[in-house]
Amino acid sequence: MVCGGDGTINEAVNGLAFSETRLAILPGGTANIIAKELRLPHNLVRAARELPQWRPRLVPLGLATWPFNAGVGNGESGIAEKLVGGTRGLCSFCPDSRLPHEVQHRYFLSVGGIGFDAHIVDQLKHDFKMFLGVAAYGIEAVRQVTRYGFPPFICRADGRQVQAAFAAIQRTSRYAGWFRMAPRAHFFEPRLDACLFQSQRWPRYFLYAAALAMRRHLQLTDVAMIETDRVECFPVDPEVRVLFELDGELVGALPAAFEVTPDALTLLTPRRRE
Repeated sequence: MVCGGDGTINEAVNGLAFSETRLAILPGGTANIIAKELRLPHNLVRAARELPQWRPRLVPLGLATWPFNAGVGNGESGIAEKLVGGTRGLCSFCPDSRLPHEVQHRYFLSVGGIGFDAHIVDQLKHDFKMFLGVAAYGIEAVRQVTRYGFPPFICRADGRQVQAAFAAIQRTSRYAGWFRMAPRAHFFEPRLDACLFQSQRWPRYFLYAAALAMRRHLQLTDVAMIETDRVECFPVDPEVRVLFELDGELVGALPAAFEVTPDALTLLTPRRRE
């Protein structure tokens, strides 16, 4: 049983993946995307009272893989060590895919963010986040939008290649708790929905935010959605670091691959979600 937000739950998920232990979530933290996705009661006591009626269900997880040496941040917080498992083998998304590379892996339950939102997570002060919660992310986004360079990167999936400056790799329909960024995403289905924002011009991101709030972002010509089970992303300029986060926690830098792993976690879910 875990009481916390997306980052706290992510830590538990990475310890419980592919084990027989069941995970129960009591909502807490700032955004807590998964609690909203499962429609868990917002009140902690009410959620605890309902927990005995929840049933175990096998759910998919997202899995990020990236080179071992791409795990040090440049911002105030840096990137914490997030090594879950390391292997050495051919890496299709590494600069020289013909040579063996040591790679590391981490599971995620809800969202992987590449580019701008990972930069926000890197720059956001912990005390500010604890004081204002979700609002702190919005304020920090406004502060950083004119400072961030929006370096481009390439996302490749199912024979399709799209250049973007910000991307969200979704297991859930929600982003940042409330925005319905991937309206067709279904948490219980083994797939990823990659939402790609292509502009490198910072004023465009205010339009993106407004369109996202009105659930019309997919009508914009420079926003693409790819439904897939694996997406590989790498920077256009290998010398420029493009960070990524998983479930709201800074993890590493591109290149990276994101894929879905079916039946990876036993999660207790409310009966009304059947």
